[in-house]
Amino acid sequence: MATDPAPIALDILNRVDDASFATALDGVFEHAPWIVEAAAGHRPFASLADLHTTLTGIVRDAPPEQRLALVRGHPDLAGKAARAGNLTSDSTAEQASAGLDRLSDDEYAAFHRLNDAYHAKFGFPFIVCVRRHGKESILVAFARRLENTPQTELDTALAEVLRIGALRLDQRVTATDRLPVHGRLSTHILDTHRGRPAEGVAVELFELTGADSARLVTRAVTNADGRTDAPLLAGRPLPTARYELRFHLGAYFAKLEVPLADPPFLDVVPVRFAIAEPEGHYHVPLLATPWSYSTYRGS
Repeated sequence: MATDPAPIALDILNRVDDASFATALDGVFEHAPWIVEAAAGHRPFASLADLHTTLTGIVRDAPPEQRLALVRGHPDLAGKAARAGNLTSDSTAEQASAGLDRLSDDEYAAFHRLNDAYHAKFGFPFIVCVRRHGKESILVAFARRLENTPQTELDTALAEVLRIGALRLDQRVTATDRLPVHGRLSTHILDTHRGRPAEGVAVELFELTGADSARLVTRAVTNADGRTDAPLLAGRPLPTARYELRFHLGAYFAKLEVPLADPPFLDVVPVRFAIAEPEGHYHVPLLATPWSYSTYRGS
């Protein structure tokens, strides 16, 4: 499997020859080098957004049969090529980000049935920007989009191709601007018992992947400001999914020698929430005492 080209600065991309330009952006659109080859003649680009607009215009202005070939060049989700390890490096990483490389046999069977039904109806693979989704939301979108008309679904698939291309482009090219393809999840804990930020609280973020299962996404500890040193999720879209934040309050208050019952009334506080805006900013703070807590969606 070929490795991805190293990120390249936009000012350099504007100056290299056409072949080097195409090599640097190879794979931004799956098995469709004609898009970036056509873009080379539009240089120089003033910004990453300018380059993205040009690439998008090339796709939208292409003949219908060429746009259909672009869609057909994408792999099935959790399909035979994925299981055999025959995807591009971009597609491999993207499917893994949604856990599609860690499916149970029953889950693989469900994707296989949906892929077959989708191909039978539309004649091309189901395409979704998997970095914007959790596994459950992909399956929901899969079933919902099977009800679309062929033209509506082709338009939807092309829109998803452009989303995927925007994310890959943002990873490949460095510039003074960035594309609006990333979200952010953060938290903040206020100890209202002491009237100050809660420092040293262990925080865990889980993605809820079924009725009784959860996947650990990240762990962190709050700093002197009651925040984590870095956002819990950033630098990528926030996958549409259900989540649970677990705040280890019992250990925090015990360390401060606050008089507590044995066992303490509050130990690990879970806050369940859902993300529906992959490019949004979700702030999930906690206001806590040893005996109570509250939360809300902040900004």
